[in-house]
Amino acid sequence: MSNAATVKHPKGLYVLFFTEMWERFGYYLMLGILFLYLTDTAKGGMGLGRAEGSDIVGTYLGLVYLTPFLGGLIADRILGYRKSILIGGVLMSLGYFGLAIPGMTFFWFSVLLIIVGNGFFKPNISTLLGNLYSTTERKHLKDSGYNIFYMGINVGAFVCNFVAAYMRNEYGWGYAFGAAGVGMLVGVLWFLAGTKHIKEADIRKPANPEDMPVSKVIWLIFIPAIMFGALGWFIPGNILGSDSTDAFIIACLPIIGFYVNLLVKSNKEDKSRIGALLAIFAVVVVFWAVFKQNSSALTTWAETYTDRKVSDNVSPVLKPFGMMQELNTKPDSFPKYDAYFRAEKDLDGKPVKVFSANPYFQNLPKEHWPEQEEKSLKLISTEIFQSVNPFFIILLTPLVISFFSFLRRRNAEPSTPAKIGYGLLITGLSTLIMAAAVWSTDMTSDKASAWWLICSYAVVTIGELCLSPIGLSLVSKVAPPRLTSLMMGGWFLATSVGNKLSGVLASLWDTYDHKANYFLVNFAACTIAGLIIFAMIKWLRGIINKHA
Repeated sequence: MSNAATVKHPKGLYVLFFTEMWERFGYYLMLGILFLYLTDTAKGGMGLGRAEGSDIVGTYLGLVYLTPFLGGLIADRILGYRKSILIGGVLMSLGYFGLAIPGMTFFWFSVLLIIVGNGFFKPNISTLLGNLYSTTERKHLKDSGYNIFYMGINVGAFVCNFVAAYMRNEYGWGYAFGAAGVGMLVGVLWFLAGTKHIKEADIRKPANPEDMPVSKVIWLIFIPAIMFGALGWFIPGNILGSDSTDAFIIACLPIIGFYVNLLVKSNKEDKSRIGALLAIFAVVVVFWAVFKQNSSALTTWAETYTDRKVSDNVSPVLKPFGMMQELNTKPDSFPKYDAYFRAEKDLDGKPVKVFSANPYFQNLPKEHWPEQEEKSLKLISTEIFQSVNPFFIILLTPLVISFFSFLRRRNAEPSTPAKIGYGLLITGLSTLIMAAAVWSTDMTSDKASAWWLICSYAVVTIGELCLSPIGLSLVSKVAPPRLTSLMMGGWFLATSVGNKLSGVLASLWDTYDHKANYFLVNFAACTIAGLIIFAMIKWLRGIINKHA
């Protein structure tokens, strides 16, 4: 029998590591500039208001993690995992290239390709990884394998924003989106080159007689979801804030009903497994609703409220790396508008208060604007702040793994649900840091130090490491084998709903007169969710220990 201490991670881990790294390069590059592109008025962006931009980003984030429900099911029952990953990668690459073409028609079609492609790609690469650790000798390495895999995600997420900033500053938005497509193609080619190392893990489990066939899922779940979404869109008025939010939440109801039906009709052994996972899925929605605001509300904070000025001495060093944005401050640089002003509209197209044409001056009174004769202002590119979180993931992942290994050797390691609970509480602390940033700065006449945002990202990264990779590992260990990808789709369904709610919350940003209250709402939500996990911990731990 193999000695557990000498067993190494499978070679397939590194195939999946770099495939996911390049896929996340494209995904986070696109996501890092999407809100900026939608709200840009000066350099060829869409020119939308912040509320509408936040709503579109939230809807995209919701849908891109909703389709793994169907992609996981099709892979489990029909295509297998490798074919699904290849299909997803090609579709996403085409979508990113499509975003490089100006115009709303290509925009929506390209976004649809990315959403569908991610549905095929995301749940199945995580399932393949879990299958690589299905042997008894490797089972104890599964959590650390997912942590290493998760670090690969964030290598791509860290690098991409420098590329995005450079391409959009030097050449324009289209070239930045095109770079995302190139990154995804590299990932597909790497996956094909290393497929021999993961072939063994591409094993589908037979369905049980009581499991719903794919055709029935499509007709009874997927088609009704589309119809429910259309109903939500065309309902007069807005129930949940916008037509897109109504459509998304109502469209989710048949899919949520599918998982509830799966629980109700499962046998006794599967019922406890599925029930435990669904309980965790419901709670971690809150984490994603707060965490994914880095693409909307925290991007607004970085762009408008953070001191991003750099000196003339430093700017030549930063510019080649895409880290510097040169802002023309002469009034005639905005010919469509009166000086720095432009009018915004809300989600219903009604005019709202007037903001400065460049968001960097928005929160400052006119006397604090640069002198009209000043030619340019040198700033750190906004999207560079999107690399702070993945930087801390890369830096802290080995430390977190070592810390839990240290506790394990002393029989003091927290259980998996406890790690998730701590992750939620720590995420709440990161929002308190942002509230402190508001309290410490007079936002009507000054900018907040960038260190507030950096510190908040450092703290939320620790919360993320306690929750996100652990959640993927948990699904792989606890889900009934024949339903692993389907339950992985359930994890991404929770991510999807949380992501959409992040956009809903961010669209309310301008309704808060005191921005600290915005962050305090997020803190309260994370704290309550964490306490709910700890209230269920005895029940969850019993089920997980039995089946993991």
